[in-house]
Amino acid sequence: MIPVILAGGKGERFWPLSRKARPKQFLSLDGSGKSLLQATADRLLALSGGWEGLWVITASHLADGVREQLPNLPEANLLVEPEGRDTAPAVAWATLEIAQRYNEDAIVGFFPADHWIGDEALFHQTLRAAAELADKEGAIATLGIHPTYPSTGYGYIEQGETAGDFGGFPVYKVSRFTEKPDRPTAEEFLASGRFSWNGGMFIFKAGVALAELHTHAPQIIEPLEKEGVAVYPNLPKLSVDYALMEKTQKAYVVPVTFPWDDLGDWNAIERLLKGENPNVELARHVGLDTKGALFYATDEDDLIVTIGLDDTVIVRDGKVTLIVKKDRTQEIKQVLKALHADPRYQDLL
Repeated sequence: MIPVILAGGKGERFWPLSRKARPKQFLSLDGSGKSLLQATADRLLALSGGWEGLWVITASHLADGVREQLPNLPEANLLVEPEGRDTAPAVAWATLEIAQRYNEDAIVGFFPADHWIGDEALFHQTLRAAAELADKEGAIATLGIHPTYPSTGYGYIEQGETAGDFGGFPVYKVSRFTEKPDRPTAEEFLASGRFSWNGGMFIFKAGVALAELHTHAPQIIEPLEKEGVAVYPNLPKLSVDYALMEKTQKAYVVPVTFPWDDLGDWNAIERLLKGENPNVELARHVGLDTKGALFYATDEDDLIVTIGLDDTVIVRDGKVTLIVKKDRTQEIKQVLKALHADPRYQDLL
């Protein structure tokens, strides 16, 4: 497999720790000491056969950061987008480049840079099964994450008819993709047992994906074939889910059981690190009558003192302090829009 890491995201819901030049994929958030990007690369090397087979696609303002974080990555394997156009152009361009360097029978896998995987051996087994599916069936395979609660923040994949067994894993045709549902719908999905979370990981033969892009997203693939990356600013801004996965008849899902989290916002850190203590403390903290809170400070000398707080996130980074109720962390992006509009705060973005 030729794994490609999608490393162009902003990670705005981890602000103020995640900034424009230091997005969350460059941060160590799980206590391992490795950044999310470094951890992603490390677990994919077993599939790529080493650094020569691993690729990364990222935004132009993040390219130097990727080089610094992954010094062993060959420069030819780093694709730099002139500007972000969401995941469909990224997947299309990277697949074109890989098909040209190798051939259209190359098995390509796409992986976000910000996932946490709790069982790497099972992760590798699952991906080898998905690669076998892509090779033998000409499938565009996606990994369906076993849902553990009725999330309204993830997309869902409905399993259709069974497609057999690959590498010891049951495989299904995709019946449909559903974007983030409301709570009652999510509860119905969970109760049915037919739905997985869409983890945003895709595995396919390069030639199969290129043919399907010609059918379903010619406005992306044809300009890239004719003009190359120079056409990027003129491409539509589309996700690969919308441009390809929701339209192709070749989509298959491999339900997976390894522990997984997409580390989407500050609450994900609590899910990973919550122990028996009433709070998650990644900072010096002295509290009175405080529980269910998360504390993070980049300066180890900072002290956070709280009295009478419940279910709160407090983050200290340089000149910025964020205080937010845990059930409203999704709204950080709205605050950032206000900061973007005010010239006084541009250095804090």
